[in-house]
Amino acid sequence: MSGDSDCTRTSPSAGSPSDNEFLPDRPKYVCSLSPDLIIKAREELQEKPEWRLRDVQALRDMVCKDYPSLGTCLDDAFLLRFLRARKFDYDRALQLLVNYHTCRRSWPEVFNNLKPSAIKPVLESGFVTVLPCLDPEGRHVVCIRPDRWTPSNYPITENIRAIYLTLEKLIQSEETQVNGIVILADYKGVSLSKASHFGPFVAKKVIGILQDGFPIRIKAVNIINEPRIFKGIFAIIKPFLKEKIANRFFLHGCDLNSLHQNIPPVILPEEYGGTSGKLDISAWNELLLASEEDFLHDFSQLDLPCDSSPHDILVSGDADEKQCDDSLRGMKPQLYYCY
Repeated sequence: MSGDSDCTRTSPSAGSPSDNEFLPDRPKYVCSLSPDLIIKAREELQEKPEWRLRDVQALRDMVCKDYPSLGTCLDDAFLLRFLRARKFDYDRALQLLVNYHTCRRSWPEVFNNLKPSAIKPVLESGFVTVLPCLDPEGRHVVCIRPDRWTPSNYPITENIRAIYLTLEKLIQSEETQVNGIVILADYKGVSLSKASHFGPFVAKKVIGILQDGFPIRIKAVNIINEPRIFKGIFAIIKPFLKEKIANRFFLHGCDLNSLHQNIPPVILPEEYGGTSGKLDISAWNELLLASEEDFLHDFSQLDLPCDSSPHDILVSGDADEKQCDDSLRGMKPQLYYCY
């Protein structure tokens, strides 16, 4: 993504031809969707190719009018991510864009110095990767394995940083913007001590990003090998989930046949009863690490100015943290009970 975030000069509809000469040059959008995906985007996302650039300009104008200090990229391709994620509802797309920036500003432990090389130990551990093959719906499968994390090596926020960069890389694809993604989470070997790191405060932050602060469509979350402790983990998560997302959680236990009803064996590695060979994390790691300069360039345009204060923000700061800490104290007995 690239572009100028100066909103004082971004609305061609409001200026004369001579004014437009001073507009920043933006990359011209060229649609990369196949004919089938164009039809799918029209049917599922209300995206009309003949109105696409008009819709982008409408969102751009709203940003410049309501949030002139947001400091966001205003390129067509970047704004399209938010329109597609909210089915071309201008108001909801705008709020998602604001939330996206607010999340980045409100959690410095995750978003400061965010680049692939900074989370290389997480990538090498195999905590998160992306399977090489798409599912029958054309969706990438993000594989998360909490048992690969050793808490004494680095804090849980490093895992969240790795997941976030993975999603940022995936959403660059227009196909992913339309089709969405699937998550496969393997909770084999997750102990009580490890689960305790994922308290309500962290849960609220992560779910807030995934539901309301990032332009990606999560179509299914498949949980495999979940221990009894997962009942306690899910009890922490569920209050923050919207009903639509909660209904997309599938708990398979150790039943691989159940998993295969959602994700076909042909795209799964041998570890999950699949036929695509051993799980190989090297290809995704290499792709992400090779994108270092792209991320540095892209993220340099997304820093919120210190004097900006978008309203209707997603995270409310210290009060929420205290409330979540109180909730965690109440949840701990339940975690021990489930364990």
